[in-house]
Amino acid sequence: MEIPDVVWVVVAGALVLFMTPGLALFYGGLTQTKSAVNMMMMSFAAMGLVSIVWALWGDGISFGGSMAGGLFGNPADNFALYPSLEAGGDTLVWVGFGGTFAIITTALISGAIADRVKFSAWMIFVPIWLTLVYAPLAHWVWGDGGLLVEGGIIGDAVGEAVDFAGGLVVHMCAGLAALALVLVIGPRSHFAPVKPHNVPFVLLGASILWFGWFGFNLGEAADGAQMSLNWINTMLSPAAALVAWLLTEWARGKKPTPVGAASGIVAGLVGITPAVAFVSPLGAIILGAVAGILCCFAVDFKYGKYDDTLDVVGLHFVAGLWGTIAIGLFGREELIDDGRAGIFLGGGFDLLWAQIVACVVTLVFAFVATYIIGMVIHKTIGFRVDEDVEEGGIDAVAHQTEAYGTLPTPAATQQ
Repeated sequence: MEIPDVVWVVVAGALVLFMTPGLALFYGGLTQTKSAVNMMMMSFAAMGLVSIVWALWGDGISFGGSMAGGLFGNPADNFALYPSLEAGGDTLVWVGFGGTFAIITTALISGAIADRVKFSAWMIFVPIWLTLVYAPLAHWVWGDGGLLVEGGIIGDAVGEAVDFAGGLVVHMCAGLAALALVLVIGPRSHFAPVKPHNVPFVLLGASILWFGWFGFNLGEAADGAQMSLNWINTMLSPAAALVAWLLTEWARGKKPTPVGAASGIVAGLVGITPAVAFVSPLGAIILGAVAGILCCFAVDFKYGKYDDTLDVVGLHFVAGLWGTIAIGLFGREELIDDGRAGIFLGGGFDLLWAQIVACVVTLVFAFVATYIIGMVIHKTIGFRVDEDVEEGGIDAVAHQTEAYGTLPTPAATQQ
């Protein structure tokens, strides 16, 4: 790569890394005052833990030489980044860029289990989940010879799955992991809608996420034409989803809310992520509008079923699933390397079938693997805080501080 290209990847990676503090603000504003610090600390813990694991063996599992028919990459191929260091060139900047994706994916899960989990359990969960779930799935979709692409068992059998920036690897994976954990851990003691404690934080966090998403969707653009398309699609899809969400709230007899606007932005960003390089600007508008409508309904589905505190399932799983399948509907032949197209644009069923199979494989693997990891932690050290800590607030107990310095500090053992 030429120096300007390297500089752009550095900038794009910094934008993606900045998304995680943005997510912390988004989640921190949505949660209760008494657990806002804990919620934000879970994102920051992900930044630290994932970075280290990624450098030691995560990048190797994700992008090393395929093993076991494409099930995972060789973790020794880039252990502690020594091979990249010795190779020189631009390899290390790509390692860092990939690491920022792993960080935000892991941090996304935390919103589902807000208000009721031990920080220590989260610190144990993060490196295990990254190693056993995220990194193998990243290899399946983005690795050379991964399971779902050319050279992999499923990819060769049904056709290569297409996912530009993470519909499968980031959003479906995080949403399914969130669902698995909330089923393991159980609902909050008082499972009911809770008003966000700081709506400006929510709007600021959503704005930072939208800003950082341009690095997310443009970092690996092949050329200026693809970068231009990805940029406009990253602007249009969340815009359409925002409007669609607000109109849906109106149609359902509700007021258009700032949290709805912020959630619509996230839904549109998630939806366009896998398809950003493969659909036209009109396709991005349609995709975003549908994502906004679907997710507006999906976030209410949890009541009486599972306690996904901050709607990780309703936003990231649903919009990620929709955006990945939408490639098989609206994907343009000239934008997809092997010339396949969506069924609405004259293509056959091949592309849509490959997308559906990839979604099913991701669904089963991410959910089952996370459920097992969560259950092991829950049955050993325990994932939940004590009921009195949940009622009184995790911040003072787990972190010896409060968001606004107004709560009494109990003399309790740190969770």
